Amino acid sequence: MARCQSCGKRNQTGHSRSHSNIASKRKFKVNLQSKKIEGKKKLVCTRCIKTMTKVS
Repeated sequence: MARCQSCGKRNQTGHSRSHSNIASKRKFKVNLQSKKIEGKKKLVCTRCIKTMTKVS
């Protein structure tokens, strides 16, 4: 399962609504990017990358 290796954020579920308001299930996927942190490659969400650049 896709998960941020920094904060643990993962996919969420919800509904897609058609024009006639029929609900069908869908996933909201996390925006994961590969980033080198402390010499190791990790999958990190963009929110964490933004926070890391602000802190350092």
